[in-house]
Amino acid sequence: MKESEKVFIGEYESMCNPILQAAIVNDAKTDFNVLLGLYVGHDSLFFKYAEAPTTVLAVKDRVTGHNPLGPIYLSDNYYSWLKKP
Repeated sequence: MKESEKVFIGEYESMCNPILQAAIVNDAKTDFNVLLGLYVGHDSLFFKYAEAPTTVLAVKDRVTGHNPLGPIYLSDNYYSWLKKP
């Protein structure tokens, strides 16, 4: 990525590359892949290029601010009131 294409010039900028991610797990010869938190389009590309069977554990959504496991992580503290009768 060119510096001029970054959001913050001169800073590190991470980016999702599902095709490269699939190539990495293919090189590692994984037996089974579990995706966590990719977008539907990225999931589709990963599925297309991954050689091993793949499933999705959780997907991003707007309700949880693209943090689908947040309520699970917080279930014993912030959301504990939901468990009370």
